[in-house]
Amino acid sequence: MSSIFQTIFATPEMLAIWSDTRRTALYLEFERGLAVVQGQLGIIPQGAADAISEFCSDVSNVDFEELKEQTEKIGYPVLGLVKQIVHYVNAKTPGYGEWAHWGTTTQDVTDTTNVLQLRETLDIITPMLEVVKAGLRDLAAKHKSTPMAARSNLQQAVPITFGFKLARLLSTFQRHHERLLQLKDRLLVLQFSGAAGTLATLPADRALECQVALAQFLHLSPPDIAWHTERDRFAELAGFFALLTGTCAKFALDVKLLMQTEVGEVSEPFNDHRGASSTMPQKRNPISSAYISAIATSVRHHANAMYEAMVADHERSTGPWQVEWIALPEICILTGAALKHTQDIVSGLQVHPETMMRNLDATKGGIVSEAVMMQLAPRIGRQVAHDLVYELCRKSAENNVHLLDLLERDERVISAGLSKETLEQLCDPGKYLGLSVEMVERMIGK
Repeated sequence: MSSIFQTIFATPEMLAIWSDTRRTALYLEFERGLAVVQGQLGIIPQGAADAISEFCSDVSNVDFEELKEQTEKIGYPVLGLVKQIVHYVNAKTPGYGEWAHWGTTTQDVTDTTNVLQLRETLDIITPMLEVVKAGLRDLAAKHKSTPMAARSNLQQAVPITFGFKLARLLSTFQRHHERLLQLKDRLLVLQFSGAAGTLATLPADRALECQVALAQFLHLSPPDIAWHTERDRFAELAGFFALLTGTCAKFALDVKLLMQTEVGEVSEPFNDHRGASSTMPQKRNPISSAYISAIATSVRHHANAMYEAMVADHERSTGPWQVEWIALPEICILTGAALKHTQDIVSGLQVHPETMMRNLDATKGGIVSEAVMMQLAPRIGRQVAHDLVYELCRKSAENNVHLLDLLERDERVISAGLSKETLEQLCDPGKYLGLSVEMVERMIGK
């Protein structure tokens, strides 16, 4: 990844998880765990298990340049790594190295390593999600009564509160948190089944015991059956990250729209020259929101590739598996970056209630026309009331006259029995918020 852009589209923690060094260290952890449990079960000599474990305990024992050359030659990194283990152990005790990688296969090591990397990824994503939720909860509570215009088809609709808008977002992130907890049990599963998934190379009376012991060693669940070419676990994770970043992008889009000069209801956190233009000094672009939108689009595209990778042939695929090697790291790294940008916006979002109130008056009462219509409806009929208020709203817009003035002078409204005081109440946007406040309180109280 570009050294210039990597702090924008990645975080150091996520880059470390998906680095060559960490992946190789987890390959070694699989091989170490396999040797340890097979030594305990008497499947391989204990001396061989100890020697293999010694090499695998330190990733600095690996010659990465040689591993790179072997990977380019063979097509996979695991065999090249196993050769280094064998060479190291045989140099100490001839013959012991031959017990390395006993009864397993490249895909066992690769898939389980991916599971371990995904566990570490979720260990980072989970608290980031909690920070976003906590920030939204605080903002929603602070602005539970702050009136603003809801938008429908990019037009002002009816009044809501800014806290209500944020509480809806909070509810979505809460559902994502629930999804994350649910998918963990399906995701964090060992892959160790041998060439075709039958554990045929291990003693029949100890093969499943070895599988369970290795799962325990790596703190994973044992598989109910091999899943070499059943890729739903990784596809589900990719789909979840597409949902999660999609919600980040929905928030970012709303921030971009609310930050438009003609709207001006919120601003991204201010940092000197953040979002500045090279030619227009007045510009303050919604730069973090733009990054979130770009990241979420990329994650969705990569998630689609993960769904394509599910269509794997027989017991070992010819191509779809390698798609995961490209898409899965990118999905995880980008998702971490999207959440980081979302955290930053939520924690420092600048809210402008006075502009929200000014915008509520932009339609000169039109934004509360629904309230007027619903008060007239029981008296003169809903459709009649709708057409009447529609007519007055058009006159208000065309003549730049406040809707209240037209209502107070209209004989049909007067004959319907709506007093001047009632009309003034109906035309106050702050008094037509529905249950916005109550819904915010219910959401932040969860």
